[in-house]
Amino acid sequence: MASSTSSVIQVRDVIIIGAGPSGLGVAARLHEPLPAANFTDDEHRRFHWIKQYRASKTTTKNQRKGAGKQRNASVPSTVTPELDLLALDASGKSWMQRWQGLFKTFDISHLRSPMFFHVDPSERDALLSYAYANDRSDELRELHGCVGKELSKYQRKKRERMGRQQQNIPTIDERDRKDYYVPSTPLFFSHCDCIVDRYQLSDTMLSQEQVEDIRYDYVRDFSDEQKIFCIKTNKGCHYSKIAVLAIGGNPPQIPYPLKPGEMEGATHAMDIKAFPPLYMQKKIANKARTNVLVVGGGLTSAQIADLAARRGVSKVWLIMRGPLKIKHFDIGLEWVGKFRNVEHAQFWNSETADERCKKIMDARNGGSITPYYKKIVEKHIATGRVDMLLHTTIDSMKWDPSSKIWDVSLKGERQDLPPIDHIYFATGVGTNFESLPCLQSMCHDYPIENCGGFPCITEKMAWRKDVPLFVAGRFAALQLGPGAHNLIGARIGADRIAWSIQEMLGTEEGGDRANWTQDKFNYLTGRGSRYDALANIPVAG
Repeated sequence: MASSTSSVIQVRDVIIIGAGPSGLGVAARLHEPLPAANFTDDEHRRFHWIKQYRASKTTTKNQRKGAGKQRNASVPSTVTPELDLLALDASGKSWMQRWQGLFKTFDISHLRSPMFFHVDPSERDALLSYAYANDRSDELRELHGCVGKELSKYQRKKRERMGRQQQNIPTIDERDRKDYYVPSTPLFFSHCDCIVDRYQLSDTMLSQEQVEDIRYDYVRDFSDEQKIFCIKTNKGCHYSKIAVLAIGGNPPQIPYPLKPGEMEGATHAMDIKAFPPLYMQKKIANKARTNVLVVGGGLTSAQIADLAARRGVSKVWLIMRGPLKIKHFDIGLEWVGKFRNVEHAQFWNSETADERCKKIMDARNGGSITPYYKKIVEKHIATGRVDMLLHTTIDSMKWDPSSKIWDVSLKGERQDLPPIDHIYFATGVGTNFESLPCLQSMCHDYPIENCGGFPCITEKMAWRKDVPLFVAGRFAALQLGPGAHNLIGARIGADRIAWSIQEMLGTEEGGDRANWTQDKFNYLTGRGSRYDALANIPVAG
């Protein structure tokens, strides 16, 4: 769709705030006319009807306007150039740039997510297909002991007969073993680049800007009858009919109050620029003893501890306030496999937002590390390079700026530590949409309910029914479930958001739906009961 312009401002169709997995997923899905169905055949049939309907309408328009020009043969048929889309991201000028930076910083060789966790809307097994098509299957690493926990139908019946049936065992078919590999980091990002190229999501539609405020109101230079979004950034203002919030969470914060002079000796994992810091690199180069304290019980804490040991740090102290949790994924297998619809059905049937929020917290159950990294950390512990302290927190900490050393005392099995050179907080990011600076105007002008820090958005993923601000990623968890934080949530969220956006833009365009009977329209789009379409068919006498 062409953008609406006036003599003063340009109003785009869609502005996506965030160029990470959720933002890329939405952009790709909006340019894919025949996405792979995530749920039912009815939905997939609806995609085919929409493609036929829109193609017919476009042809009619071109005939009326005499603009029946052929599309450039070099442009793939999947591209929809009519959509005027802009993405804004503070991290860089290319898609997934912040992700690439973090993966490089932590020296992560493979993702945690299985092969069917990706943002390609064209096919559920797109990442696996890409690996084999490009002879890169050797970059896949099997998740040992993952599929082995699952039982086939025959095995379950046999255990039932023997009275050995265990409870809460995921019923994922053994034939899906191929899914339970993880891709290498270069393979995953190569696939993301392939998505960008396929849908022509070039860097020209992405601008490096920090979004400071979002408003939805009438703009005199555009219309007195239709509200639009005014998105203020550090470089100016952008206008759009629809906006998509696709950010990863609140800005990272260290959970302990630090004075300005102490910030040199402590870093949140999401803010690491150089590892280890320069003053520690000098000590390591001079063969001096160095100690690092890592706070956190998730996978990032284990990755930092491993990286510090490999980079020459003499001793790493890894503390966590709870027990050590070992899981292949952030969420349980029952939420990951093909049969996750059972858990999702229970989630969607929850009567209140509080019930959904509780299910999310129970499913994620705090930070965890993978069996793969557990073995790595155990090797470092065996060699004396890492010491892990469970059920332990920081009691006090004092920074000496002259010697660049921390004096830290703990609460737990051990109270004292040797002088610490640097503290890394791998404590994740918060989830409270009302504290986001860019949403202050929206929360004031269009307040919505807050449940556990998550916004209570509509089933169509919108802020409110009268506000076309769609929410993707972590902040959409009350609609997407515990997987909203992960790549699978990015793809499913993009699918639902794209449906809503296409419905809005289609309605705005008008069209030839009047030529269809309502029964036929409902039948072809999978709405309501299909048997209603038979009601008006004359019965032969």
